[in-house]
Amino acid sequence: MNLSVIIACYNAGDTIVMQLEALAQQKWSEPWEIIFADNGSTDETIASIEKFQNKIPNLRLVDASKKRGAAHARNVGVSIAKGKALAFCDADDIIAPSWVAAMGEALKKYDFVAGQKDYKKLNEPWVFECFGIQETGLHEAAGYLPFAGANNLGVKRSIHEAIGGFDESILGIEDVDYCWRIQQSGTKLHYIPEALIYFRFRHTLKGMYLRSWNMGCQEPLLYRKHLPKGMPRLITWKTFVKAAVVLPLHLLLKVRDKKSLGRWLMDFAWRTGQFKGCIQYGYNPFTQLNFG
Repeated sequence: MNLSVIIACYNAGDTIVMQLEALAQQKWSEPWEIIFADNGSTDETIASIEKFQNKIPNLRLVDASKKRGAAHARNVGVSIAKGKALAFCDADDIIAPSWVAAMGEALKKYDFVAGQKDYKKLNEPWVFECFGIQETGLHEAAGYLPFAGANNLGVKRSIHEAIGGFDESILGIEDVDYCWRIQQSGTKLHYIPEALIYFRFRHTLKGMYLRSWNMGCQEPLLYRKHLPKGMPRLITWKTFVKAAVVLPLHLLLKVRDKKSLGRWLMDFAWRTGQFKGCIQYGYNPFTQLNFG
């Protein structure tokens, strides 16, 4: 088996059929498999996957519900994978028709790759504009290493195993940590625009808020982990002083419609989440030292 596609899933019943249909249309001349690692779904997710097992060769489903989080689910999926190379995508997105072939061929040439995202196809205009994302390839952390989401990522299995897989203590931004640790081990991240996925944002104000809150809460843990490895301090006391001034002003002066409200809610959730995370994970934004 040359390639294993690993898909972590949890209560994706509303979207997973579209991803399954996209997987069923994939063509690549070399042997590959699909592994869905279910993190404890209680909706129609598992039933939907089982319906496609006769339609898609080498489709497997594994129980990954022992521990919460996509990191754990992906690690469980890799543990039963047969491929020499691994490709990760998500159950709520849709891969383009040539995604598997593009990933498979890229991983013959490179050890670590990330594909392109289209943000417009699956999202209403106000949602896309609310998030304000312009990048279609790699993301940059100010003054540090690039990263990409695990919704469109490929790596040689030997490298995944060498770094110990995804860090299961990080929830929501474990893919950033994963990318950084692989690069710290000496492996470059290559951008492969041919490996295209259609990305789905959260479509409700509540969903947007919770996503940003979770990311903010986890960032201090991520940053504390990487500060000793040369990462600059991206959360300082100035971060919270600025937020305390700017957020109320933006609420009064800039929130005029659903899009601007969504943008403000995400900013508010992100900064308040960061503050909570600093306390929870012992990240001190006021000094060069950490609490504890």
